[in-house]
Amino acid sequence: MKALNAIVLSILLLSVVSTNLVSADVSDETVITVDSTNLRFSPSDVTIQEGDSVRFFWSGELLPHNAVAKDGTFDSGDPAREVDYTFIFELGSNGTYEFVCEPHESAGMVGTITVEPAPVQNESDNQENESQFDSEEIQGDSSSIHFDAIYLVILLIIVYFVGRSRGGKSLAFSIRENSDEEE
Repeated sequence: MKALNAIVLSILLLSVVSTNLVSADVSDETVITVDSTNLRFSPSDVTIQEGDSVRFFWSGELLPHNAVAKDGTFDSGDPAREVDYTFIFELGSNGTYEFVCEPHESAGMVGTITVEPAPVQNESDNQENESQFDSEEIQGDSSSIHFDAIYLVILLIIVYFVGRSRGGKSLAFSIRENSDEEE
């Protein structure tokens, strides 16, 4: 029973630590969903910068939907009840993009994405960013070491409790028996 408790506790600790480390790496993206009650995109108007992405995502909708830019820049495909489509607005794509749900455009299911130019950096900003990147890279390596150490400690705890629950003496006894046989 103690071994089972130790294993469950270890799994919970690993999941908490893993979730925190993984969520730190996730970048921001704008998600547009469907308000099927009112046949609207939610949000219907977004503002992003060049290089950012917009994700059109909906699941289990009663009616099929899609998201299509009026100028043809992006198209999530045929109307569907399940959609997970991401479009990245590359550098140089600043401007305003109107998009519609083709089957429900006449009902007012439209939206606008405003893409602002990416901030311009001068030479001194680039040098600051490079030095900041170097320090972040070093910090990232140290967090990896801490993460590995946590795994090692948890593994040792599991081995300890499993060994105790099986009566650590029997483990030592079997090792002595093997060494006696070799002589």
